[in-house]
Amino acid sequence: MLRFIAFYLPQYHPIPENDRWWGGGFTEWTNVVKGTPLFEGHYQPHVPADLGYYDLRVPEVREQQAELGRAYGIYGFCYYYYWFNGKRLLERPLNEVLRLRQPELPFCVCWANEPWTRNWDGKPAEILMPQEHTNETDERFILDLLPVLRDERYIRINGRPLLLIYRTELLPDLARTALVWREVASKNGIDLYLCRVESFAREDPASINFDASCEFPPNISGIMPAGPDGSEVKLYDYRELADLMLLRPVAAYKRFHGVTPGWDNTARMGKRASVFLNSSPELFGHWLTEVACRTVANLRGDEQVVFINAWNEWAEGCHLEPDRRYGHAYLEACKAALGASFDSDLCPKFSG
Repeated sequence: MLRFIAFYLPQYHPIPENDRWWGGGFTEWTNVVKGTPLFEGHYQPHVPADLGYYDLRVPEVREQQAELGRAYGIYGFCYYYYWFNGKRLLERPLNEVLRLRQPELPFCVCWANEPWTRNWDGKPAEILMPQEHTNETDERFILDLLPVLRDERYIRINGRPLLLIYRTELLPDLARTALVWREVASKNGIDLYLCRVESFAREDPASINFDASCEFPPNISGIMPAGPDGSEVKLYDYRELADLMLLRPVAAYKRFHGVTPGWDNTARMGKRASVFLNSSPELFGHWLTEVACRTVANLRGDEQVVFINAWNEWAEGCHLEPDRRYGHAYLEACKAALGASFDSDLCPKFSG
């Protein structure tokens, strides 16, 4: 069964650390509302429609998100998991999903294992929350995850909980670490399915004792800026991104496809933003339909998975959640792609 899994950002509620670093009451919406057009025709700000400027501490909001996703073919969410040597941040939404056992939508987690810095206000060298890697933290990471992995809603591949790591290259000896994770999980009755995110580097997952990789567009797509030289803002063509991703040679290892509805991080980066022009529900739908068809044709059973970046990255202009410009159009494209993937007559090759 083909499954669309959307990456999910939990930074839509205040926490003490963000209050201290960015000012009282900071959430991702603080960035979103600052989105300002940088040139004529630039689509900013992105204004949410159905769900408004929500607060993820509210159970009804999380239920509405799940209902919306289900209605349009989203199988589950992949929550970013912020874990720093035993200290978690932005943990409340997932903790509440576990505690209340609602919503019923399946989920998995992706360890966002970068250190936190002031990278979106021009001070990337200032580390706010560091990451450290030791034998002890390797073991503790899995032990802390056990309650999450054991939830009956947790997404599994052939009975094995699916665990994603965002930047595997940041761990000093991940091949060894992966073996530690597997051993700790096994002692607790769990056989992990490890997936590395192709965010800033790519390599055969088997070389680091992982099971698979997943694409994470627009990262490492090979696309070059199309904007004028000397401009701070980097302009790209979404149509070229889709073409490049679809023309990639088949990997010699197991790699899940990924798609994105768009990318524009002006709300975070201002004039240093990266903006993908010409994104549309129609182009997104073509891209998603093609990778959905390929996935059904080339993978079997639980490994028929496609990742979507993202459900709600509003400050990066990268969201399936409805906005006032496109409404449900991107979600409708997901529903159509899911249906088309099971009918060979509806699986045309992407033509740009």
